[in-house]
Amino acid sequence: MSRSSPTLHLVCGKVASGKSTLTRKLGQSPGTVVIAEDDWLSALFSDEMSSISDYARCAAKLRNTMGPHVASLLKSGVSVVLDFPANTLASRTWMRGIIQAANVAHRLHYLDVPDEVCIARLRARNAGGEHPFVVTDEQFRQLSEHFVVPSTGEGFNIVRHGPDDTR
Repeated sequence: MSRSSPTLHLVCGKVASGKSTLTRKLGQSPGTVVIAEDDWLSALFSDEMSSISDYARCAAKLRNTMGPHVASLLKSGVSVVLDFPANTLASRTWMRGIIQAANVAHRLHYLDVPDEVCIARLRARNAGGEHPFVVTDEQFRQLSEHFVVPSTGEGFNIVRHGPDDTR
């Protein structure tokens, strides 16, 4: 039985751009696991998170723990879909460290979705009540201020997805 080389899939896109929807699809490939930041943050820190600064603090704790774990999964031959937002240079630097530690192939899936579409999806997601976190329009705008579109100069293998590709 031949096994393909493990790959680390990363996602970049604004809130409600379709990152988790895409990661679920990518995670259906054999020999692949999805690790979702929202699930872990909700389970470990939900009672500590009421602001964007709380999110940043808790996410940093999670990343410090999760990075070596993800690298070990990749080294063991398992592909990983990391449903953590690769939305800033700092987050992508952390992810680059995992790629280097595991010495594996990667893809950075960039969800290029207009703000109006993201906000409409966000409102529907909030109304549905199934997502572990509610994000307001104002928080969407605050988080979007920190968003940095990935560039080829960062050394990632970027796969661009438009708004119709993410649903």
